[in-house]
Amino acid sequence: MRLVVISGHSGSGKTSALNILEDAGYSCIDNLPASLLQNLISQLSKGPALREKKLAVGIDARNLLGDLSTIAAILKKIRADGVQVDVIFMYARRPDLVRRYSETRRKHPLSSNGVSLMEAIELEDSLLAPIAKITNQKVDTTGLSQNQLRGLIKRIVEPDNVSYMAILFESFGYKRGLPENSDFIFDVRCLPNPYWKAELRHKTGLDPAVIQFLEAHVEVAAMLADIVGFLDRWIPKFQENNRSYLTISIGCTGGQHRSVYMANRLYVHYSEIQPAVQVGHKEL
Repeated sequence: MRLVVISGHSGSGKTSALNILEDAGYSCIDNLPASLLQNLISQLSKGPALREKKLAVGIDARNLLGDLSTIAAILKKIRADGVQVDVIFMYARRPDLVRRYSETRRKHPLSSNGVSLMEAIELEDSLLAPIAKITNQKVDTTGLSQNQLRGLIKRIVEPDNVSYMAILFESFGYKRGLPENSDFIFDVRCLPNPYWKAELRHKTGLDPAVIQFLEAHVEVAAMLADIVGFLDRWIPKFQENNRSYLTISIGCTGGQHRSVYMANRLYVHYSEIQPAVQVGHKEL
């Protein structure tokens, strides 16, 4: 059985994290008193297929006072029963927490009875100290988008099941217009054109003679290097934002020579370093 405990500051994204885990197949319970956790695990253990069960619980400062002081002992007993336990502690910098509460006009759960927002955050820090000390992973959500948080939680909890971003390189011809749904378009019409060589006119950028012609020009290698440098910098950013796919289009006049060569070279290069790369040629 797998148990993931989500804890941390109010307003740091714990509910979002539980929603992400629910989408990943976990049964989720928010705001569970720590004292009930062991009984819950015992009840679930009586059912079939224990090894396949995945449970995520949210435990935070709304627990009864004193509950969190026993959390280390409770989790130790649960681990002794053969349950895989991970504790994720989520937090954000105080200015970011204050901004989130101000923007949403939500009330901090500990800010009642004349307690200000800043005082509530400080009180929460002290109440959460026992669980913060035993966490497997601390997650700073300051400045994270929902997609970034989703990708981060998935990589922490299910590192072997993270889906890879598919990358498609496609060549096209400007004479037929721009392709739809491209994330990046690179124009290679400034490169030497094999079309003006009669013996190459009816060949493509996949033919050895065209490849030899293009690779004899230093500007072709320079263009390839510049595109690779750009993509090496920005592909990881798309992956961090949990993108499922990325389409990179390379265009020349007719979509037969230069763009085909460049798209194929990029495909070969990135196939060696990325797990899901494809190539397509619109005009072939």
